[in-house]
Amino acid sequence: MTRPDAGYGRPARLWRALDRARPPLPRFRSPLRGPWLTSLLGLVLLVGLPIVVVTGLLDRVAYGAAPIPADVGFLQLPPFDWPTSPAWLFRLTQGTHVLLGLVLVPIVLAKLWSVAPKLVVWPPARSVTDALERATVLLLVGSILFEVVTGVLNIQYDYVFGFGFYAAHYVGAWVFTGALVAHVVLKLPLMVRGLRSRSLRAELRTPTSGSEDDPDSDLVATDPRPATISRRGALALIGGGSLLVAGLSVGQVLDGPLRGTALLLPRGRTTAAADGGPNDFPVNRTFVASGIDPAATGSAWRLELSGAGAVRLDRAALAALAQHTVALPIACVEGWSTEQSWTGVRLRDLAALAGVPEPVAAVVGSIEQGPFARAELHAGQVLHPDSLLALRVNGADLSPDHGFPARVVVPALPGVRCTKWVRTIEFRSVR
Repeated sequence: MTRPDAGYGRPARLWRALDRARPPLPRFRSPLRGPWLTSLLGLVLLVGLPIVVVTGLLDRVAYGAAPIPADVGFLQLPPFDWPTSPAWLFRLTQGTHVLLGLVLVPIVLAKLWSVAPKLVVWPPARSVTDALERATVLLLVGSILFEVVTGVLNIQYDYVFGFGFYAAHYVGAWVFTGALVAHVVLKLPLMVRGLRSRSLRAELRTPTSGSEDDPDSDLVATDPRPATISRRGALALIGGGSLLVAGLSVGQVLDGPLRGTALLLPRGRTTAAADGGPNDFPVNRTFVASGIDPAATGSAWRLELSGAGAVRLDRAALAALAQHTVALPIACVEGWSTEQSWTGVRLRDLAALAGVPEPVAAVVGSIEQGPFARAELHAGQVLHPDSLLALRVNGADLSPDHGFPARVVVPALPGVRCTKWVRTIEFRSVR
């Protein structure tokens, strides 16, 4: 095949030099690859991945002033008071973000398999336009693999990164979003043509013996092997993989009897007690892992309130105040959630006790040290009638793993901001 620039001096010599420098590249011989299959997988991802991105950004808003992520410069979202109603809002957004992200992994891998011939073409680019397109593909593939790998590792294991996961995952999401938009702008017409090249209904009726390769495409193998599976079989395999992932994960979001089936979210299966008692439900960080001296939560513990004045209360004094019981979910960044019945003192009652009946914010301090030792709540979260400093759960005292002697529980608030082992609450009349 004659190149457009053949015979034009230096460019022609460049092409010949590149051809001579061609590295050994893999050969792809499956007859299933082609515009139709690639476009169909791309359409599914074009619907699903924006939902994952949007729910992830909403979850970032839900964290408010928490250090998740750290300083990300101009990528920082504008401040926004996360609503407290419905109480299951964060449970929905975070559960969707993690569960849908996991379900799409087999489809992402299948899409990468379908375009593998284009990822290893030589030379990598033949024009400036081609180089720009390849750059968007490189960013797209690199960023989605980074998001998948770091996201899955964060779900499966305690912190294993040598960098700030939250900031890196957040910036990676923006890189992926930009690359996706650029890629869609460049490839949408090709995707539409690819979808029209074959009939989905016809392909679902076509056996392996009738699975012909697509003509006139750089995705099609130049020397294809006979098909060993039909396109409908490939779609069933990919879809079955996604259904399997969903079946092994959804129990963490729905809670209840299905929790035992959620094998892909082991961090959320950790329980504070294995006896089926009132405190037998998941935790992300145990009392032992927190590194707190047990004496700090013993009889000498006091809650310190500050506002217009300072108030110190021991646990018996807190228990003597008006108690409120409410069923609220705790939802974690790893995607798991659980709903329990909490009993304690309303935060707005404690604000009034501190002389700030209409606070604009509250800062909760924990005995625990580290990035989550402090959490800021906005006025709506403090004044909501179901926002509690909880002392009991399911009719029993909190266990150490669940925040004894007291923890914050607020509707729709991420679990990591429902501070455990509370020591101080500062109610502010100005922000």
